[in-house]
Amino acid sequence: MQLEINCYRPEGGWDAPLRAEFDAASTMVLVFGGPALHVDSDPISDLLTSFPRSAMIGCSTAGEIVGDELVTDGVVVAVAKFESSDVRSVSAQITADGSYDAGDRLGSQLNAPDLRAVVVVSEGLDVNGSELVRGLVAALPPGTLITGGLAADGDRFNQTWVLAEGELRQGCAAAVGLYGPDVQVGWGSGGGWDMFGPERVITRSSGNVLFELDGRPALDLYQEYLGEKAEGLPASGLLFPLAVRREATAEEFLVRTILGIDEADRSLTFAGDVPTGSKAQLMTASFDRLVEGAEAAALMASPETPDPLLALAVSCVGRRLALGEHCEDEIEATLAVFPNGTKQVGYYSYGEISPAGLQPCELHNQTMTLTTIGERVPS
Repeated sequence: MQLEINCYRPEGGWDAPLRAEFDAASTMVLVFGGPALHVDSDPISDLLTSFPRSAMIGCSTAGEIVGDELVTDGVVVAVAKFESSDVRSVSAQITADGSYDAGDRLGSQLNAPDLRAVVVVSEGLDVNGSELVRGLVAALPPGTLITGGLAADGDRFNQTWVLAEGELRQGCAAAVGLYGPDVQVGWGSGGGWDMFGPERVITRSSGNVLFELDGRPALDLYQEYLGEKAEGLPASGLLFPLAVRREATAEEFLVRTILGIDEADRSLTFAGDVPTGSKAQLMTASFDRLVEGAEAAALMASPETPDPLLALAVSCVGRRLALGEHCEDEIEATLAVFPNGTKQVGYYSYGEISPAGLQPCELHNQTMTLTTIGERVPS
């Protein structure tokens, strides 16, 4: 595998010339950029011109990751040309109510006996990430690794885009499949958030919309806990995600982040499902715990893979807000765990997609999720 990463900065252009000679049907191009980009902007035009045959997907972000650096309102790109493996990119329109069907369409288009892994990016607001994942899992061969994340719009929660088939689209999900026995993939996911306050019962919800906790309007409770910070919802809610246990006796939980609020019905919309009857508890975090969570994810993802190695990092916008000026510490921590020469690229998201414990894949929030991609040299 031949591998390059590059970064476009509004004040200076590309860090290095794009390697157009890497363009091929066996090349994967991952692109993450600022929410204000347009398809006719210089960096997107440059990429479409340089890699017309490659499998290219990407999305808008709440910050772009390149190496051990955080970039804002730029474009970062990873170009991986495989020697003995195949790649294929697909896309589908998506809405919150149609998220399962969108996942099923993506998975059905990618399904093949030699499929090893899928990287997916999706619309970040009008989506139910849990249902998107369920649709993918149902349509793909058992054991297929699925990772990726939801697009973001900084902390504005207004509009996101996905790059698919040479266009920046709203209401879209896109995925790239990696095929063949020589593809080497690994994954890891870590949090670092701690629960506080009483554990409550979700007494009324519908999909990813939470109406009541312990019989009380969900928005009322959040506003009580946040106090003055409630004026900044939904963005301020990123600092206080919700831990959801689907069964009272379960030790494992999923973290959910707010995407929107409805003042009229006093409800909260989350990135993934919040099932009625589940237990829910607020969470908070410290700087040290978040960095430790990122390191744990990198340790899980570290493979025994020949150079070069690509590390795809998808971290939650809530982690960026909580870490503040120390945000690059978690990026540096993950890269330090990987073998020398690893190239890291990624973004801050509205939701992360990866396996969870014994589950094949889940939609997460407030995690650092890492995917490592390499290729075994054929003998």
